[in-house]
Amino acid sequence: MTELETYIRSYFGVSPDDMHAIHSKFKRESIEKGKYFTRIGAHCDRLSFIVSGMMRVSAPKKDKSITQWISTTGYFVTDIGSLVFDTPSRWDIEAITGCELFSISKADYNKLSYDIPSWPLLEKRFIAKCFKTLEERVFSLISESAEERYDALISQNLSLFNEVPLNNLASMLGMTPETLSRIRAKRIS
Repeated sequence: MTELETYIRSYFGVSPDDMHAIHSKFKRESIEKGKYFTRIGAHCDRLSFIVSGMMRVSAPKKDKSITQWISTTGYFVTDIGSLVFDTPSRWDIEAITGCELFSISKADYNKLSYDIPSWPLLEKRFIAKCFKTLEERVFSLISESAEERYDALISQNLSLFNEVPLNNLASMLGMTPETLSRIRAKRIS
């Protein structure tokens, strides 16, 4: 069983036949460090599950780049607005390490509802899970202190601090690099 199958079964409880139909639409893909999954203005044409590696979702703002999210092993990555609504991507999605992915094209993703009768319910659960994650992130940004957001990220994904530039993590956490450095120094001492 692949990592993708394990993820889908654990979160969505699909039958073996449906699992086979879903998995058959995903193709293995590699992206080298520094290469882009999609660029701002392009159309994002796939949804991918990260088997290994990390991708940075970002956009320029004035004189800097804002990190919206770091997607890591065991998570999906896409520009959902571009994929679903066929609009130009609002994000650059770049491999910050070499990445191994299972990817499904937009065309194959759209065919799932014809191939799998339970797909609308599975997709609804998937979108709801994504929305719940987004809600939690927004609430964290508006209700928690910088120290609390730092502590939560450390407890959820310590490896980010070893592999992602601190200015990107600071941006994702909604703080300046100086604030992140000050918090780190306090925690280490």
